[in-house]
Amino acid sequence: MAKEWTPKSWRGMPIEQAPTYPDLAALADTEKRLSSFPPLVFAGEARKLTRALGEVAEGRGFLLQGGDCAESFAEHGADNIRDFFRAFLQMAVVLTFAASQPVVKVGRIAGQFAKPRTAPTETKGDVTLPIYRGDIVNGIEFDETSRVPNPERQLEAYRQSAATLNLLRAFAQGGYANLDNVHQWMLGFISGSPQGERYGSLADRISETMNFMRAIGITADTHPSLRETDFFTSHEALLLGYEEALTRVDSTSGDWYATSGHMIWIGDRTRQLENAHVEFCRGIKNPLGLKCGPSLEPDALLRLIDVLNPQNKPGRLTLITRFGHEKVQAHLPKLIRAVEREGRKVVWSCDPMHGNTISVNGYKTRPFDRILQEVERFFEVHHAEGTHAGGIHIEMTGKDVTECTGGSRMVSADDLSDRYHTHCDPRLNAYQALELAFLVAELLKKDVAAQPKQAANF
Repeated sequence: MAKEWTPKSWRGMPIEQAPTYPDLAALADTEKRLSSFPPLVFAGEARKLTRALGEVAEGRGFLLQGGDCAESFAEHGADNIRDFFRAFLQMAVVLTFAASQPVVKVGRIAGQFAKPRTAPTETKGDVTLPIYRGDIVNGIEFDETSRVPNPERQLEAYRQSAATLNLLRAFAQGGYANLDNVHQWMLGFISGSPQGERYGSLADRISETMNFMRAIGITADTHPSLRETDFFTSHEALLLGYEEALTRVDSTSGDWYATSGHMIWIGDRTRQLENAHVEFCRGIKNPLGLKCGPSLEPDALLRLIDVLNPQNKPGRLTLITRFGHEKVQAHLPKLIRAVEREGRKVVWSCDPMHGNTISVNGYKTRPFDRILQEVERFFEVHHAEGTHAGGIHIEMTGKDVTECTGGSRMVSADDLSDRYHTHCDPRLNAYQALELAFLVAELLKKDVAAQPKQAANF
């Protein structure tokens, strides 16, 4: 590991999951252009997220992180962003009401364009082409032209991220998130369903509370927190040239921040200690995520924590576990015990998606019951270890897709072909995401009931 860090000190180090660009001069020109563009997010926003996650690390909040598997250029539109935000707000209000704690809202959006892949190529018939690595790298169409990595796509990813952030900020701060609108967040295809009825009942209770508060003079006009919410963005920092180009010095602190998103994470395939992705992430001051799969041993995790969070700052590092429903009890306890033994301050979050992917009828899917089981076992282990189950990290959409099987509104294996729209991995539809939120809400109630009451500081 280099002693002195710069935004480009990762270059020349071993790197995984990096696309091979045929025109390096064009790549360098694109990165140079990006380096002159305005930041997408600001250092103060990233610091605010770190403080909020610090409270989660201390057991005084919960992290809800979710969004698209891989954002696409073709599906970018105001309606898709709005529907995602509505579904996300529904989940957040369910969790907040259950836990009586702040829910930190972090989307996989406005930057989640690159995807790690198991193999570098894909073969159909007798044709082999480079694998699709996300719209920021190449096209999903199976032809030679589309699959060649094209640096110009980074400029389109930047423009789409900027437009998405603009709309999300308007939704979060412009009144759409007002708790008076809690009924309006209901998506049409959920209305009238059992989960819709549960949410409607909860919304009625919130509306009654809002009416009471107005009667005693507490309104959204006098208390902005009733009409606004903090919403942050995140993505996997996979394409390091893009990340470097958008890394800037904060004029108020002199620290380096990745301005491509508020929070970035290191994937399970790119967390090698001496490699480029860890080297890049160790030098920026954004809150970081680290995906932790079954192959990660406690000693290796502790070494990564020492490099990524040497000052042991609460909120700096979120450990996102992704084991699969059958492996949680075999792997999670030993990681928790090592972290607790060394006194490391982290947020523990559960990714129940990536360890539960199977293939059915030629489609990648994730059985909803396995997703629920991984979340339940995540909470059970933390309860047994006396630690805080701090969050969930899911791939979801606000649309009525048929990509994950199961759920109380059953999506069968035969239904997968109906509305299978993902560009990469299967996502929970809005109904399944809300059903998951109600399950987590019940788990949070039990968790909070077992903990001494503490006040949040943010």
